[in-house]
Amino acid sequence: QVQLVESGGGLVQPGGSLRLSCVASGIFYALNAMGWYRQAPGKERELVATISSVGRTSYADSLKGRFTISRDNAKNTVFLQMNSLKPEDTAVYYCNQGIHWGQGTQVTVSS
Repeated sequence: QVQLVESGGGLVQPGGSLRLSCVASGIFYALNAMGWYRQAPGKERELVATISSVGRTSYADSLKGRFTISRDNAKNTVFLQMNSLKPEDTAVYYCNQGIHWGQGTQVTVSS
């Protein structure tokens, strides 16, 4: 059974940083591309970033330079480092692998 468990969300002031983590189990993690998505209230879920099994990354154009995706294959974990956060980054952030999704972690950017 595939399980993706996110953590690291919370409340942060504009300009602050957060680091999200997603631990995967039940899959051959090192062989799989992983991704982060987000969904803001009243909006559709959107792609944030992806990372291939060999570490090749891609980002939503609007997030390049502020967000960084990385992975630690030894720990079956994918990370999302978010810097210079803005109120419009407020959303539930989801970890993804293929058809599998985590439960999401809330990120709120507010003063």
